[in-house]
Amino acid sequence: MKLFGIKNRRAGQLDPEKLPRHIAIIMDGNGRWARKRGLPRSAGHAVGAETFRRVATYCKNIGIQYLTVFAFSTENWKRPAEEVASIMELLEKYLKEAIETMERDRVKMKFFGDISILSEKLQNLIARTEAISERFDGVQVNMCVNYGGRDEILRAARAYAADYAKNGTALNEDTFSRYLYSAGLPDPDLIIRPSGEMRLSNFLLWQAAYAELYFTDVLWPDFDEKELDRAILSYQKRDRRYGGVKGKST
Repeated sequence: MKLFGIKNRRAGQLDPEKLPRHIAIIMDGNGRWARKRGLPRSAGHAVGAETFRRVATYCKNIGIQYLTVFAFSTENWKRPAEEVASIMELLEKYLKEAIETMERDRVKMKFFGDISILSEKLQNLIARTEAISERFDGVQVNMCVNYGGRDEILRAARAYAADYAKNGTALNEDTFSRYLYSAGLPDPDLIIRPSGEMRLSNFLLWQAAYAELYFTDVLWPDFDEKELDRAILSYQKRDRRYGGVKGKST
């Protein structure tokens, strides 16, 4: 892309040498977007789903390797039944379309969360998308569905304890990470939350230890490529020291 010509890059353009490898997004604000327009919350989720498609495509095009999105949390079951049903219908629609295009578009998919509670139809669609993803290399989109960061850590702890009882495996951070949904993936470099809220809301609590956080008042349905560029530009201006001192290895 000409945008990324190193010699010709102007102020305000992304530096291709400093792109985050892994971006995570809390897709928040669908309901408020709809309410402001006098629409049902389901309309906000429908527009938010199209925003996700556009943002995922843009991430692929600019060279982001991993995109993780918070689609439905373990707490979202508390919402009205009709809203939950509309979200599940949108997920089903998206997965059916993805199955037809993901190999062509080189977009892999993985799911974080306890999908056993989902309908059998959704579970089968998820299994198909993950099986197709095994056949090719490409940008990987991780969808967090029925996901909660604390629940993930508890599940990992139980799984480790069961293995320890069998073989006495020593525990360290690397070992524990292998029991998480994100096993084998790099932690997110940048976590973005639109909608004006400034909290993680139980999202990737273990993986977010050294992620750069970016908050914006823009509601998710209004989030676009320019907004993502602003988040990445903010990330590229930061000095990531991981607890060390600038210019020092420790």
